[in-house]
Amino acid sequence: MLKTAVAIRHVYFENLGAFEAVLQPAGYKLHYHDVGIHDLAALDPVEPDLLFILGGPVAVYESALYPFLLEEQRLISARLRANRPTVGICLGAQQIAAALGAKVAPVGQKEIGFAPLTLTQDGQKSPLRHLAGVPVLHWHGDAFEIPPDATNLATTLKCTNQAFTVGASVLAVQFHPEVDACGMEEWLIGHAFELADAGIDPRTIRHDANRYGPTLRDAGRRMLAEWLAQVN
Repeated sequence: MLKTAVAIRHVYFENLGAFEAVLQPAGYKLHYHDVGIHDLAALDPVEPDLLFILGGPVAVYESALYPFLLEEQRLISARLRANRPTVGICLGAQQIAAALGAKVAPVGQKEIGFAPLTLTQDGQKSPLRHLAGVPVLHWHGDAFEIPPDATNLATTLKCTNQAFTVGASVLAVQFHPEVDACGMEEWLIGHAFELADAGIDPRTIRHDANRYGPTLRDAGRRMLAEWLAQVN
């Protein structure tokens, strides 16, 4: 019998992408829980065998404008207390950090586009080792501090904290290892205003997605598969 994986999705095109192909072979059936369509309060924080919190274009500190953020943090906090396997990507990683009491704030510049990570010593021994030398997709203007008792796994020149783990059950990444380059056009259209505001040419990202997408897809899948094998 397949275990349950739930992905909290904030915008439709920021889905699990290339990661979806890893889940069934690892023994999971995936369900999406769409914010704004499905009630977060109806989601049991502990019941899913695996929980993903995906990216989105809002900020952790904008709960006055987007009240779901606090409900989502409460759900994450309950899940972390129960030590249940949890993965956060971009906004999801920031929400995990905030739930653990770490600060999330603007970094002063957008980090958008494909660029490689620098793995810490701990990162080199973690499933992120599969991403060594691989340009990954960055798409954020905020960043988290590393929570207490968490381990920093990766960094870039523009953002010191790119990923962390808490024990064996929590993985949080600021970047997007899940992205499927075949769906990149939806990102470029959906975030067109942000790209224009940051002065970023979408043709550059489109070109890099075609160039690096297959390598990132394969490396990201290996990373997730190894992490899941550790938590199972």
